[in-house]
Amino acid sequence: MSLRHQEASASGVGLFQAGHDTLGRILATRTGMTTVPAGYRKAPEHPYPTAVEDAWAALAWTDRHRAEPAGDGAPLVIAGDSAGGNLAAVCALRARDAGGPHLDAQVLVYPATRLDSEYPSYHDPECQLLLNSDSMRWFLDHYIPVQRRAERDASPGGAETLAGLPPTVLLTAEFDPLRDEGEEFAARLEAAGVPVRARRFERQMHTFFQMVDILPGSAEGIDYVVDGLDRLFPR
Repeated sequence: MSLRHQEASASGVGLFQAGHDTLGRILATRTGMTTVPAGYRKAPEHPYPTAVEDAWAALAWTDRHRAEPAGDGAPLVIAGDSAGGNLAAVCALRARDAGGPHLDAQVLVYPATRLDSEYPSYHDPECQLLLNSDSMRWFLDHYIPVQRRAERDASPGGAETLAGLPPTVLLTAEFDPLRDEGEEFAARLEAAGVPVRARRFERQMHTFFQMVDILPGSAEGIDYVVDGLDRLFPR
């Protein structure tokens, strides 16, 4: 793990999933935050809960070192898309219940929030593009056994309460099997009193956000995230 875009003027630290280097650099430049790409081991070689524990360790490390690139008191944001969004939401719940690390915001991009349920968007013919319901089931079968999918570290959307979670920016895509569970998660956050900015990106599919310089929707999604963070942390 390494720090990116280390600047004395950095306004905060964002913990993002590794593998999206270009996206992380763009977000660092646009938000003024230092980005920390957090790697985690993946199934099937490393099934659940290995990825959760790796993400949690990355969050703890980032919290301990946040003053180095950004100064004392800098905001800490956790973010991820798809499976990374699942891990970000899980870590936010863990941090809440453990009394830290303190998170100032979470950014969830088409997150998988209920591994134990199939929502209507799973069966919508228009939501069977780059990620479809069959591939999602294949991923789940290699990641976690059915009998453990309701655990909170697997399905953060099933937590008894979402109160006390950090302000949230949440994006979903119209043509995505994960659309409905992400939107339900946003609604539950709002009902629990968590400040939420949520938007469904019309005519977009799963993974659109990371397709920098390929899909115009990616630029629009990045703008939405940057605007959401600027509203939370004015510069």
